Amino acid sequence: MNTQEHINLVEQFAAHNYHPLPVVLARGEGVWVEDVEGNRYLDMLAAYSALNQGHRHPKILKALTEQVNRICLTSRAFHNDQLGPFCKLLCEITGQDQVLLMNSGAEGVETAIKCARRWGYKKKGVAPDKAEIVVCANNFHGRTITIISFSTEPLYQDGFGPFTPGFRVIPYNDSDALKEAINENTVGFLVEPIQGEGGIVVPDKGYLKAVQEVCRQNRVLLILDEIQTGMGRTGKLFCYQYDDVKPDLLILGKALGGGVMPVSALCGPRAVMDAFVPGNHGSTFGGNPLACAVGKAAVEVIIEEKLPERSAELGGYFLAELKKLNSPRVADVRGRGLFIGVELKPDAGPARLYCEKLLKLGILAKDTHEKVIRFAPPLVIKKEEIDWALERIKAVFKG
Repeated sequence: MNTQEHINLVEQFAAHNYHPLPVVLARGEGVWVEDVEGNRYLDMLAAYSALNQGHRHPKILKALTEQVNRICLTSRAFHNDQLGPFCKLLCEITGQDQVLLMNSGAEGVETAIKCARRWGYKKKGVAPDKAEIVVCANNFHGRTITIISFSTEPLYQDGFGPFTPGFRVIPYNDSDALKEAINENTVGFLVEPIQGEGGIVVPDKGYLKAVQEVCRQNRVLLILDEIQTGMGRTGKLFCYQYDDVKPDLLILGKALGGGVMPVSALCGPRAVMDAFVPGNHGSTFGGNPLACAVGKAAVEVIIEEKLPERSAELGGYFLAELKKLNSPRVADVRGRGLFIGVELKPDAGPARLYCEKLLKLGILAKDTHEKVIRFAPPLVIKKEEIDWALERIKAVFKG
């Protein structure tokens, strides 16, 4: 089938919850993908940072195939020989005591919310059913009913109520607002170190340090969502390392699965993670041996190939070159590492239009919030491939 025939099938038989660019991908290798008609594209989205290691990394595929030939799923009714080593590795790289594995990023966020609430009731002494978690405007933490309950994007909430109570929304990048929002029922502050879906919004230097201090002064858990910013994306293994802080709870996902499996994790100290006891939270597929084997290999690739350092070096170069665009259509270029957003001026037209032009030139990028083009390629990209992309990006903004 050709591109249009595939798209027609999706239009007819799949629910319309996405509006993808008109390309049908069939193959991938490293930073390159190919559509059903043999056209090649440079992947500058990396599945929203789930492909930090690139498409079909050989070490990750080896771990996958070896595990497939042994055992794939046990459920947590039994132990498996992959769970312990993977959890130990995650504790070592995060400096935390314990890990709870789930599948999707949204499940990781839900797990963090449950953990913070139960910690608040059992350890902090918050009155039953009164726990509050502070979140930020313009956030994106997933799409479950509870998570969209504290979204400030009207589309995410339209027609999905009633919503889950227990959340207070404050402006992003404002530690004073956090101080004012905290009360005796506050158990946690959930925040992204950089707001990704919100448009690659980078807070002021020292912001996380300031909110950590506020949280500690008020015995509130600092919960960092590094599902998209973690695992080397921003130029450090974790984005919070830029501010030299340590979260009370850390949520990981996306690149944790190496572009092969959905894997997410909640990492934290034993004194907080003991909110979980047998039977009060779980997942049939969470911590399955196949995901653990893949996840362990995915983490090892990031460390062994020094992908955070690579992201810092090449991201700095890419960002500097994009800032030289000097286009009257560009309002701002910002980011950290290979996590970059180009914000358009109000009269420049929709960002999707530019992504469609890039598509025709062999670059896959995606718009967010109508006015921001996101560039986040696999961290294995080479400088010459960035230069190849820059030529085409410049052509789009000059045309």
